[in-house]
Amino acid sequence: MNFHILTLFPEMVMNGLNTSIIGRAVNAGLLSIEAVNIRDYAFNKHQSVDDYPYGGGAGMLMQAEPVYLSHKAVSEKIRSRRAGESMSGNAGEKRGSDHTEQNSQPAKQFRTVYLSPQGKVFDQKMAEELAGEEDLILLCGHYEGIDERVLEEIVTDYISIGDYVLTGGELPAMVMVDAISRLVPGVLHNDVSAEFESFQDNLLEYPQYSRPEEWHGKKVPRVLLSGHHANIEKWRREQSVIRTYERRPDLLEKCELTEEEEKWIREWNQTGRQKNDGNST
Repeated sequence: MNFHILTLFPEMVMNGLNTSIIGRAVNAGLLSIEAVNIRDYAFNKHQSVDDYPYGGGAGMLMQAEPVYLSHKAVSEKIRSRRAGESMSGNAGEKRGSDHTEQNSQPAKQFRTVYLSPQGKVFDQKMAEELAGEEDLILLCGHYEGIDERVLEEIVTDYISIGDYVLTGGELPAMVMVDAISRLVPGVLHNDVSAEFESFQDNLLEYPQYSRPEEWHGKKVPRVLLSGHHANIEKWRREQSVIRTYERRPDLLEKCELTEEEEKWIREWNQTGRQKNDGNST
């Protein structure tokens, strides 16, 4: 999968994404991440990309042309690469969607996300959907935002990572790249990890333990030491349901619980955590 991040701060983005799992995936050729400096497309003496907004108001606004030209350059690079793949007989292996058929504007041929507090809130389901793209362009705003005209011309999706305001779109872009990359085949050494992490099935992940068996007087739940895989899986599911009920009850509104799972919640309400810690007799 190929990420193309349009930003005023490419070093910030690349320094944050060139480490740990994502960095290893890039080195292994599973991911490609580039940070394109929008200032490189500002054709003036000082490479300025902002100006005062018409109608007045606080702060400065990113101008349309540098954003448009940086997006155009990335789009042309993608088209060129895909044309080369087609010539070599790999056209049938393309992943992701091509927006040309749905939108007559060439600028919207490729999936382009503008990171904005006005967008839909990013979640795991959205990450799964975007992980199917071959190329994803992420546009990071700054100052008071970006000239509306260029957004109308190039943006396909408006996405937020929460109902709060940040200095720019770089941190949200990095969050999205991390979450999406984990779903790309081969990025995680153990692909099962992506399947069972928090928010799969709208449930939080169960608690986990490592050595030593006892720490500060707290013991690892006995069921995890039993070697009985069916009991372990049942305990983990129960803990996921209870933890979600405790910490993120809003997620259960989207989850279809079984009769047994609803019973776990009722029992937890009656007896508390001790019944579900795996150490009860």
